Amino acid sequence: MARKAPVGDPADDPRAAHEPATWAAGVPGVAHALAQSWAQMGARRSLTTLRLLNQADGFDCPGCAWPDPDPGHRAHAEFCENGAKAVAEEATLRRVTPEFFAEHSLTDLAGRSGYWLGQQGRLVEPMLRRPGSDHYEPVGWDEAFDLVAAELTALDSPDEAVFYTSGRTSNEAAFLYQLFVRAYGTNNLPDCSNMCHESSGSALTETIGIGKGSVTLEDLENADLVLVVGQNPGTNHPRMLTSLEKVKRRGGSVVAVNPLPEASLMRFRNPQKPSGIVGAGTALADQFLRIRVNGDLALFQALSRRLLDAEDAAPGTVLDHDFLAAHTTGFAAFAAHLRALDEADVAASTGLAAAEIDELAARVLAAEKIIVCWAMGLTQHANAVATIREVVNFLLLRGNIGRPGAGVCPVRGHSNVQGDRTMGIWEKMPDAFLDRLGAEFGFAPPRHHGYDVVDAIRAMRDGRARVFVGLGGNFVSATPDSAVTEAAIRSCRLTVQISTKLNRSHAVTGAAALILPTLGRTERDVQAAGPQVVTVEDSMGSVHASRGTLPPAGPRLRSEASIIAGLAAATLSRRGQATAGHPDVDWAGLSGDYRRIRAHIANVVPGFDDYERKIAEPGGFLLPHPPRDAREFRTPSGRAVLTVNELTVLRVPPGHLLLQTVRSHDQYNTTIYGRDDRYRGIRNARRVVLVNPEDLASRGLADGAQVDLVSIWSDGVERRAPGFRVVAYPTAPGCAAAYFPETNVLVPLDSTAERSNTPTSKSLVVRLEPRGEP
Repeated sequence: MARKAPVGDPADDPRAAHEPATWAAGVPGVAHALAQSWAQMGARRSLTTLRLLNQADGFDCPGCAWPDPDPGHRAHAEFCENGAKAVAEEATLRRVTPEFFAEHSLTDLAGRSGYWLGQQGRLVEPMLRRPGSDHYEPVGWDEAFDLVAAELTALDSPDEAVFYTSGRTSNEAAFLYQLFVRAYGTNNLPDCSNMCHESSGSALTETIGIGKGSVTLEDLENADLVLVVGQNPGTNHPRMLTSLEKVKRRGGSVVAVNPLPEASLMRFRNPQKPSGIVGAGTALADQFLRIRVNGDLALFQALSRRLLDAEDAAPGTVLDHDFLAAHTTGFAAFAAHLRALDEADVAASTGLAAAEIDELAARVLAAEKIIVCWAMGLTQHANAVATIREVVNFLLLRGNIGRPGAGVCPVRGHSNVQGDRTMGIWEKMPDAFLDRLGAEFGFAPPRHHGYDVVDAIRAMRDGRARVFVGLGGNFVSATPDSAVTEAAIRSCRLTVQISTKLNRSHAVTGAAALILPTLGRTERDVQAAGPQVVTVEDSMGSVHASRGTLPPAGPRLRSEASIIAGLAAATLSRRGQATAGHPDVDWAGLSGDYRRIRAHIANVVPGFDDYERKIAEPGGFLLPHPPRDAREFRTPSGRAVLTVNELTVLRVPPGHLLLQTVRSHDQYNTTIYGRDDRYRGIRNARRVVLVNPEDLASRGLADGAQVDLVSIWSDGVERRAPGFRVVAYPTAPGCAAAYFPETNVLVPLDSTAERSNTPTSKSLVVRLEPRGEP
């Protein structure tokens, strides 16, 4: 029986703030996971589903991309609290029916919170919003496909369509999607990586020749020193805490670098061990550097400068000269640049005392194997690419790339966001990939670069793109400059969402809009050839199979691959492309047997040879990574590149703060599981801003005061997020934090990272404008 969803939107609790936690997980983590699971799925369904989560014979977590241990070393409960919440949201017994859409207009839905929308349950019927209507109505699959095909073929150019992808799509669906889009004639394939780890890919490709991390789970757990920088694993990748616990128990060290103290990096109570239930758990961070927002480039330059100074004091004992000589280029210019580093600029940028950096440098000198992990705290700044290049510089100096227990570790978000890119979901895929794709299917893929997320919004805003198709995700809520983005979407002739659940992107639409409901990761996928498996790639380049076990949420659901194939067949046949030098693809055959898709992937994507046999092995297989595997760097010089990066201190006008957008603990990306952020002491509230008490005092603001957040940028446009409650919190002085997507309105569309074009959501200059109590 379907379970009831919330009827109304809850208001923020005016007593939102409590003391922040000093440890994470333990019994409360288990209790919260089970409570939400039972509320959505019921006890029996929860237990039968969760026991297969992240198991070799089960399904991959639809949450984060943290890798799984080898099959023989997995826990019986190989999931975290937020993974259980992600499964509960997908496997919920709640349903969004045609009667729901008859009751709720688009105007009504657009006024609801993301939390309320997500709590309504699974989408089960294709729905159409016709031009001029304020309601969705049921539509047949064939009519839906024909409608999309008619709009796409009526465009003056394929480049007037945008095809977005989120990170939960399987490898098979992603490959089929990019094939359809390129057969149609465009490279407009923006994805969620554009907003998150694009800066990592840009920096790593330039410096080590591949845009992926260089470490495995085994490497991480055997490191001497792990730096966790701009990342909150306790909320965003909780299973990482188990790996960090292993680092500590094997004698390694962990250092946390973040503007906010995070409870999980203070102490971890592993709920799978007695010491985590009744004991004190494990203190993880040996040192916490409460760095100023955007101070990471300066920190790594300061560390590298200290390594150079230590080498000067004891020549031949600090740097790895053999590695530098054999495998790198650019050292002389890099070293000369750092010799002129201004320590006053380092202090102003980082907000750290020199003694704190000296302490970390001593840890670095004592460690032979070092890994740097990072997430969006590094990637969403104007200088994000330069910052990550500086991380690479730091590691190269002592040969910490390409040997066990050492390397770069960008920790990805969504469960297959890295796999999507491997499969060709990118607006700038290299010619070598397009050559192989064209040879495999007998057509000439388009070569001109397409739109990324920011450019796609600009194109829709300016009338250069008129159809939007979203394969998963919540584009409207995930993107910057909310008012601009929503106006851009509303200017489209047609918007299409391939989705499992309701979100704001279903309420903010083009003149016509389609909802195409799809199977989730947890559900059985039975096609013409029988039950299917899909594959995903984790954050460390391991590919493995995923097998859903639950019956579909409704009889009319289709798999992502089936929906893509239906769209492709309808569109390309209408254009007559099968006889015009474009691929003659058996779309129905591919979507009916995913082994056929994988056979094509094996011929197009390096590392996927013998694909079917490899995924039959428990745990799957590891993709090749030349820097890790052989210290081979596929850059133009054939060497890893030490780069010169200018340090510019991000200064703010008097009375302003640097704001970073963050997730709450009851949230994964734009999906809001609940309204608490218990590790930070926030209860039943989302419109809160965390500010250092000294900054509040200097502004005459009391803890609990009501303010508007107003961002300033060079375009002179005032962007305002109204009605936030101030919470005194031990952030770095001069800095603040607030949740997204509520604060995406403050992020200017044109404020992006150099080279990667990623929105600068982690370094917004804002003022707090007092307002009267509501």
